[in-house]
Amino acid sequence: MIKLERTSVMNFENAIRGARNPMNSWSKMDSSYNEYGEYVLGESDLDLARRLATAGSDHRKFLRMIFVSVDITAPLYWWKEFDTYKVGTVANSCSTMHKIHAKPIERGDFSCDRLDEGGLAALDALVAYLEAERQKFCADKTDRQSWHNIIQLLPSSYNQMRTVTLNYENLINMYYARKTHKLAEWHTLCEWIESLPYARELILVKGE
Repeated sequence: MIKLERTSVMNFENAIRGARNPMNSWSKMDSSYNEYGEYVLGESDLDLARRLATAGSDHRKFLRMIFVSVDITAPLYWWKEFDTYKVGTVANSCSTMHKIHAKPIERGDFSCDRLDEGGLAALDALVAYLEAERQKFCADKTDRQSWHNIIQLLPSSYNQMRTVTLNYENLINMYYARKTHKLAEWHTLCEWIESLPYARELILVKGE
């Protein structure tokens, strides 16, 4: 399971202006904001952006200036793979260390959409144990044993939300590295990438 919410794409105008700096071609800028506050690329700017994007990473530096912020809720096993992409990304996560005891632990806190009946039964048994330990810790926070039991037994299917900031160059790398991955979460993320503004022209740039 993966959920992507509150997507914001920022800094198109400055990125396009920067892309024109090498040739001092700012007079050719023909983009503008529409009535919804969205930056719409004009024909000349889009043509330049597309050509630079497909010319390779040395020529498409402006894509590193197009920022994307999104809230991602995903299981810990997926976040371990996402953490491969450290360069150019920033993430603030909800804390299991500080807040794991703040609400009841239940099946809905875990990605279990691909478990069979035996797997669900095992998960339910573990969830019941974790919830009992949570209640014990909440009753007496000076006894840390229950808290340690929760932290060290928490399965990698536990869902965590992080607010992530990255850029279009990051997304090119993620899309082509992960679009055929065996984890369904990566397929959902790639579909989200495809939905971003000018994704087809600026992100899906490698000839297949």
